[in-house]
Amino acid sequence: MTDKVAPLSARHFSADFSGQSAIQGLIVSIVGYASSVAILIKGLAAVGATETQIASGLMLVGFTKGIASIILSLRSRMPVSVAWTTPGMALLATTGAVAGGFPAAAGAFLIVGALIVLTAFWEPLARLIAAIPKALANAMLAGVLLKLCLAPFVAIRELPVVALTILAVWLVMMRFARLWAVPAAGAVALGAILMQGGAANLGGFHLPYPVLVMPTFTIEALFGLALPLFIVTMASQNITGLAVLSTFGFRHSMREGLLVTGGLSTLTAIFGAPTINYAAITAALCAGNDAHADASRRYVAAVFSGIGYILFASLAAIAAALVLHASPILIEAAAGLALIGAFGGAIKGATEDEAERLPALLTFFVTASGLSFFGIGGAFWGLLLGWGARLLFRFRIAG
Repeated sequence: MTDKVAPLSARHFSADFSGQSAIQGLIVSIVGYASSVAILIKGLAAVGATETQIASGLMLVGFTKGIASIILSLRSRMPVSVAWTTPGMALLATTGAVAGGFPAAAGAFLIVGALIVLTAFWEPLARLIAAIPKALANAMLAGVLLKLCLAPFVAIRELPVVALTILAVWLVMMRFARLWAVPAAGAVALGAILMQGGAANLGGFHLPYPVLVMPTFTIEALFGLALPLFIVTMASQNITGLAVLSTFGFRHSMREGLLVTGGLSTLTAIFGAPTINYAAITAALCAGNDAHADASRRYVAAVFSGIGYILFASLAAIAAALVLHASPILIEAAAGLALIGAFGGAIKGATEDEAERLPALLTFFVTASGLSFFGIGGAFWGLLLGWGARLLFRFRIAG
């Protein structure tokens, strides 16, 4: 399929609709939300957001990724899934607070959104992103994810019964129903939280509401947060998401996707909402045969995944309260299991090319170390050192 399609009408959508596609889309929204919402909340909390600000950001990022999925899928009649940047949220969680607090983080979100829009229009920036060595980008991502992926096993020491139960459920589900492994582990963690009195922190049901966060801009947040977040979002989400779509025969317009996701991210950053992007993992769920045997009708699944995300946006206040008032160990255990697959893929991508292996390992270790200079976190320094080592070794080989 190409990115040139006939205009969609209500009659076309009605003809293309199927219960199979609608159900698959709603399943995608459930899996996508349940598998990573704790990581997003933990990431926002780590950079200084209050519970109310987290609920605001979570509501708007859910709403915008739902809207973007619907718009892009209807316009192209392709199953274009949109997600928040889970690896990017892991970056926030490991980076922690930056100078300027959450307003500086909101400024970083705004910069990332603007850079994504700029990438859509300015080819030199797109070429620069494409020129980032894949091994180094994967190594940086692996370094970001390492600490969180260790959390499920660290939790065994603190809460052995609960942590081992979460791990066992995850392993069994990975064997028999891989799609539901992380949500099932999260459900066990949720049950443990409620048994520990977590429900007392919920109060009554109430809808979240937007909270204005006036962005500030600092050098530390620019280099320590915005640039690494932009690179992670482009390399591990946008480029990967487009590649996943192409494996199923869908060639979506990258410019249109970046313009919509970057534009919406820029608009909602002032309310504490992080970046949205092409989905990578859940993209295959909407683009594959499970969505529909007829590839031309699979876009309906992505539309309904967007509807599901919009519905989940109304639960932002409850989700924030549960995660923030729960035992951090339990939340980290469930969140870490959700990232093990991404960590494995990143390690593989970082080390499979022998010529790139040493620079990639330097990037990985510096990033994972949490090293910080001038308030700028390890992800930036790891990428800088790895790139410098790569140039040095290539110069030596050339010489």
